[in-house]
Amino acid sequence: MNLEILTPEKKLYSGEVYGVQMPGISGSFEVLDKHAPLISALKPGRIKVLKDRQNHTAFFEIQGGFVEVLNNKVTVLVEGASEIGA
Repeated sequence: MNLEILTPEKKLYSGEVYGVQMPGISGSFEVLDKHAPLISALKPGRIKVLKDRQNHTAFFEIQGGFVEVLNNKVTVLVEGASEIGA
């Protein structure tokens, strides 16, 4: 599936991924390939991007925002974010 992480200033991440874990306002959740359509608010926290099945990951610290999952594309819109080490 395709993932984009966007802030008002720039596109932080764009690419094909295996899955993504996000901090929802009701608790953390994970979206994998061919997930049902979804819109959710996100609280400040950490997004974990699962780049492939071999456990290659990337992490982003976010200040909160929203995520939309539609047609095997995940779009994360956040106020501010930065990539961090594991």
